[in-house]
Amino acid sequence: MGQSQAVRARLLEPFLKWITCCRLSANHFTLLSLFAGLFFCPVFMWGSKPVAFSLLFLHVLLDGVDGPLARYQQRASNRGSFTDTMTDQVIVIFTAITMIATGYAGAWPGGLYISFYCIVVFFAMVRSALAIPYSWIVRPRFIVYLWFPLEVYLWRGSLDHILWLCSLVLGIKMLTGFVRIRRSI
Repeated sequence: MGQSQAVRARLLEPFLKWITCCRLSANHFTLLSLFAGLFFCPVFMWGSKPVAFSLLFLHVLLDGVDGPLARYQQRASNRGSFTDTMTDQVIVIFTAITMIATGYAGAWPGGLYISFYCIVVFFAMVRSALAIPYSWIVRPRFIVYLWFPLEVYLWRGSLDHILWLCSLVLGIKMLTGFVRIRRSI
């Protein structure tokens, strides 16, 4: 994770410098990311799907800036990391529910994906608090987000397969996390 953070910091440095000059903070980007992700839901359901996908893409872009910006401005904190993580979780939950509500995802694969994702994130926080190192980290939300347009425009019925696959990976991570935490307490 440290290597990817260093690469992003180098690539984004001119942009981060400009943002800092504009007196914007990581919290601004986290909040904008939250709003973009949340607005995906009603726009997808009742508005324009291309606009909805643009909002989800904007959410991902903004989410990718808040952490590097906080580190660049030397304001990185557990509070900010927690806020960013909870924002990400809210968007995972709301976008998955939107896909279920509109019939693009089944209740079981979508529900398991949401449940396992939340438990894995919870276990990650517990592991962090207990200083238990990670063997591997998984973030299938980006795969699921990328698959949404494929489901809608190209391959109807495929999202459930992706959700099942992500749920399998998350389920394994959940079980290994549980075992690791249980051994440590």
